Amino acid sequence: MSEKMDHFDRAILRALQKDAGLSQRELAERVGLSQNACWRRLNALRARGLTGTRTLRLDPAKLGLGLTVFVMVRTRSHSREWLERFHKAVNDIPNVIDFYRIAGDYDYMLKIITQDMDSFDNIYRTLINRVDLDTVTSYIAMEAIAANRDLPI
Repeated sequence: MSEKMDHFDRAILRALQKDAGLSQRELAERVGLSQNACWRRLNALRARGLTGTRTLRLDPAKLGLGLTVFVMVRTRSHSREWLERFHKAVNDIPNVIDFYRIAGDYDYMLKIITQDMDSFDNIYRTLINRVDLDTVTSYIAMEAIAANRDLPI
């Protein structure tokens, strides 16, 4: 937050993190502003790039996607060509919902959500067939204790 925000700006962003579908009237009421003042502030926040598109959080388990796997990857190569091929291979797998380059013992971390162990095995085989990797370690999530939390603003 390089630019200053007051408590109204933060209240607007917090309310929208909870429910991006709030009407202008509902948002204004929640943050204690008139609709016009709230609209002007929201437009200013959008102009600064602090808000993105509206999204909807889906329940993976109710959609038959009950297995969450965190995959840690250590690479052998760090050439530009290899990195482009690796990034494309990972981004082409729709079940990879988060993909990070990390520091530490591993180079990358992937969060994969899928139906079951058989479907994860297919995803794993797809990944290792597309690009040469040094080490791949998978961690099966047993319970989501705190997931998709709001940003602390």
